[in-house]
Amino acid sequence: MKTIEKGKQGEEIAVSYLVKKGYTIDAQNFSWGKLEIDVIASIDQTLVFVEVKFRSSKHYGAPWQAVNGGKQHRLIKAAHHYINKVKWDGEARFDVISIVGSTAAAEIQHIEGAYYPRV
Repeated sequence: MKTIEKGKQGEEIAVSYLVKKGYTIDAQNFSWGKLEIDVIASIDQTLVFVEVKFRSSKHYGAPWQAVNGGKQHRLIKAAHHYINKVKWDGEARFDVISIVGSTAAAEIQHIEGAYYPRV
């Protein structure tokens, strides 16, 4: 499976998971320049920026481990732009959804508040 197809499949799994948990999906694949946020959702008056990582196995580690400092910095910049664009004035957080396996039997790990902007 190609990387783009795999990414879309992972995002579909994540969106389905979030909706079942009561989240409202506000945007998917929001981009600002070369920066992209996989899913923007909301729950309990909190705006949630979600990075989705999908792998077929943990052979190279858990998918969430790929959300390193550089990736976090880029996501924070894109989120800042989104917040300004929609004039959001409430709480916000950054989550990671880590998916391992096939679509039929995916292991999903949702890490709420996975990282925070540094001042």
